Amino acid sequence: MSSRTSVLTDEQWERIAPFMPKAGPKGGRPHADHRVVMEGIIYRYRTGIPWRDLPRETFGPYQTVWKRHHRFVVDGTWDQIWSALLAQADADGQIDWEVAVDSTINRAHQHATNTTRPEQDTGGRGESRLFVDPVGIRS
Repeated sequence: MSSRTSVLTDEQWERIAPFMPKAGPKGGRPHADHRVVMEGIIYRYRTGIPWRDLPRETFGPYQTVWKRHHRFVVDGTWDQIWSALLAQADADGQIDWEVAVDSTINRAHQHATNTTRPEQDTGGRGESRLFVDPVGIRS
């Protein structure tokens, strides 16, 4: 794998590998290599490219990478990986838990809510409406 697309070191992969799902008892086609697929997922997020633009020669078909990513999200694999990595980083003192609070207030426009229209006039200029009928145009 080229240095441009190399993603995980062996040490990093050893931390993630225990969380990878095992093949089911049903048989069928064997899974694509979890490491290659995981590196494809990471590469895609690192570069911000669309799934279709993943380098096929490096990571295989993008459909495989996307489907495995989706499966990891649905079955909780991602949650387990992130929880373990976060716990390890916290134990190693690599996370600064300082929180910044901003008191900025942004007002929403009156039409930005999901409420119904008020019965009274809101003070804005009325829109001119045209009604088209078979006879002609009238306002």
